[in-house]
Parts: sequence; structure tokens; C-alpha cells
Amino acid sequence: METQMTRFDLVVIGAGPGGYPAAFRAADLGMRVALVDPEPHPGGVCLYRGCIPSKALLHVAAFLHEVEQAPQWGISLGKPEIDLGKLREWKDSVVARLTGGLGQLAERRKITFIRGRARLAGPHHVSVRTVQGETTELVFEHALIATGSVPASIPGAIDSPKVMTSSQALALDEVPERLLVIGGGYIGLELGQVYASLGSRVTVVELMPEVLPGVDRGLVRFLEGRLAGQFESIRVKTKVVRMEEDRNGVSVSFSGQEVGRDTFSKVLLAVGRRPCAMEVGVENTKVSVNARGFIEVDAQRRTAEPSIFAVGDVAGEPMLAHKATHEGLVAAETMAGRRVAFEPQAIPAVVFSDPEVAWCGLMEDDARREGRKVRVTTMPWAASGRATTLARTDGVTRLVMDPTDGRILGVGIAGRNAGELLAEAVLAIEMGAVADDLALTVHAHPTLSETLMEAAQAFAGHSTHFLGNR
Repeated sequence: METQMTRFDLVVIGAGPGGYPAAFRAADLGMRVALVDPEPHPGGVCLYRGCIPSKALLHVAAFLHEVEQAPQWGISLGKPEIDLGKLREWKDSVVARLTGGLGQLAERRKITFIRGRARLAGPHHVSVRTVQGETTELVFEHALIATGSVPASIPGAIDSPKVMTSSQALALDEVPERLLVIGGGYIGLELGQVYASLGSRVTVVELMPEVLPGVDRGLVRFLEGRLAGQFESIRVKTKVVRMEEDRNGVSVSFSGQEVGRDTFSKVLLAVGRRPCAMEVGVENTKVSVNARGFIEVDAQRRTAEPSIFAVGDVAGEPMLAHKATHEGLVAAETMAGRRVAFEPQAIPAVVFSDPEVAWCGLMEDDARREGRKVRVTTMPWAASGRATTLARTDGVTRLVMDPTDGRILGVGIAGRNAGELLAEAVLAIEMGAVADDLALTVHAHPTLSETLMEAAQAFAGHSTHFLGNR
């Protein structure tokens, strides 16, 4: 078995949305970079088994919903015929195109891409077990841990092909007749809507009093209205206490608000994710891991071991791809000697459900918990001309502002393409904008973006199309 020793300025462990942008930026800054990941190309869970394939399937789900609505517009398309094999093939082609493109970009940047799994052997040494079974020893000036996270489980979960993780659900092997989704967070609701649109009867069970716990209820209510008609049932304040596989599927016992037993064709575990911090040999370094399993880092994403950085899901919440990307860029520039820090004023969050739910900054529920006085204005999409033409008035735009000077502290949007609209709000918060800055910015008509302008106008009491904020 051959052993090699190579020196690099930077070794990046994990090629997901935190790792590969860091590797790319470091290479652009003139560093000699190695990028280690078991997949054929960069991309990580996000591209291979997460963000991208799920959004491809959610696009299909949204289209099927429009087909259902079409008779209201005088267009009858009939019942869609779903070719699951072709759908799966299209979804996989999206993944292959994006990951293959990243592979080409890594090659053009002269990054050494190593397929395998890495373990730190010390503050400047990592051992890589390649997919071919060889061991490669790398010496580095800096290392970046970007190993992401894996789906979490629950007590009582059984090891069965009828019990899926989110990654397995995205493989789309079949459409079960009845699907139980355990977890009413964004992963469970997004995948639940995908399977419901394809024909599954979906039940969601959530331990907390409501789905999307912790998200502003003024936004979530629009999604709840859609789910009530789309899912077979939503059971909140309810816990799964037992699972048993039988010939009909999986028999599940519940406790809490809804007690009983029911049988489902398949079960999807969607109770969150846990960081992969302890799998890379951090015990051989000074890297510190807290009680929640996250690697502790400073504003430059440096760990307690000066030569080692960490970004993404392993470095703390929020566990979001775009947060990981920006952390990775900060880490790479720090290694190159630049004075930078990860200190965003707002990190956007989006639930890519139908309708979407998106927010950034301080929300009304947060302010209430903190005892902070804020001024909240809204623009219901029922008053939006563009939302009406789209037959999608099931939405709202909410601005949370300082009551004295109108400084924008947070923005929440529920509705179609809410995630796309949120970028303007994030920029407003980062720039320290006040309500007048949005209100006096000319927005194209008719667009959904106008709802941001009118919600801002309402701070001064003169929203053109809505009087409810007076």
C-alpha cells in the first residue's frame, strides 16, 4: 500500500458550500490548495443530497399545484401523468451538471482534489484514506474543517428500508401511499409537500405546539393554510414513541396531544441535523468542541488550534449553506493575511415550501421575547396587483423597524418567491437603511417587490394600496 507525503498552504476537509468556496478563494489568492471529499466533484451534501435536488423537486411540486389551479383560469390540462424514472433522471442531471461544473472550476484553479476521507493527525498534518484504499499524508500550513452535518435521529427509530432520512427521500425510489414525516421543520415540510404533490397521503408529526417552531407566526400562517388542504393530517404536541416494521409498512405509536397507533407505507425522519465535528481527528489537536457538538471558532473562523479553521454546520448555527459560504471566504482571506471578520448584520433564512417563508434580522416574536419596542408594518399580498395576476395572494410582507427613526431591523416575507425578494431586505439591514430608503426607492410595477416599498411607506402612514397600518 503506497504512502505519499505532500505539502500544501491549505488543506480543506469537506467540499460542500463552506469548503469549496474557501478552496477556490484561497487558490485565487495564490495559495497551494488541496480539497478532500469522498464525492467525485465538489458540492457536498447541499448539491448532491440536499439544497439542489430538493429545490428541483419543489419546482415540480409547484408546477403540479399550478396544474390543479388552471381550471380556475379557464384552462383544463387533465390529470398529470408522472414518470418517476424520468423525474429522477432530470433531478440527477441537475446535480451532475452543477457538481461537474465545480469540478472543472477546481481543476482550472489547479486545486488538488483528493477523493477520500481525512483525519487530522496533528496541527499541521492530515491523513487521507482515498476511495481507492490508499493512504495519503498531507502537511499543511493551514487546514479548514468543513465537514458539514448528517441527519439526526430519534429514540425508537428502527433500521429499515421503510424508514428514510432526508437524503434517502431525495433519491425518490418510490412514492409511498402513506408517508409519515417526523419533524415539522423546514426539511420535513419541504419534502412532505414534494411527496404530497406526487400522490402520497402525508402526515406530519411535530413535538412542539406548531410547525416551523421559532419562526414568526405571522408568516407561518399562510403556509399552514396551504398544508391543511394538502396533507392528510398535522399532529402537533405529539411524539413518536415506538416503530415496528410489518408487512403493511411501519406501525407507529404516538403519545402527547394525539395518542394512538397508525400504519404508514414509509416514514421520513426529518428532526434536524447534527454536526460532523468529531469524525476528523480533532482530538489530535487543540480544537475545542462544545457540548452541542459544534467546533468553537472566533470571528475569523479560527479554532483554538491556530493553524486550523472551521466553517459551516460544524462551526455553529444557523446551519445554512450560504452562511457556510461566507464563513469559508472569510477564513480563506484570513489565511492569506487579510484583515476580515465574519460579522453579518443579518443572515437570510428561507423555507422553500409553497408558499415560501423567508426572513432576516429581528422579527416581531424575537422583539417580544426580548422586551424590545419595535414598529411593525405589513403589506398583505391580497392588495398586490402582481400577486393577484399570479393568483397567489396567499402572502404578506412584514417590516420590523425601530419606532424612533425607522431603521429596518428585520423583514419577513411569506408568499411565492419570497426567498428571491428577501435579498433587498438583507441589503437594507446591512446598509443601515431606514424606512424612507425603501419607500423612496422606485420599484417596478407590477412586481411583488413593490410590497417591500409599500410596507416601508406604511411607516409614515401613506401606503398606497393598504390602510391597515394606520
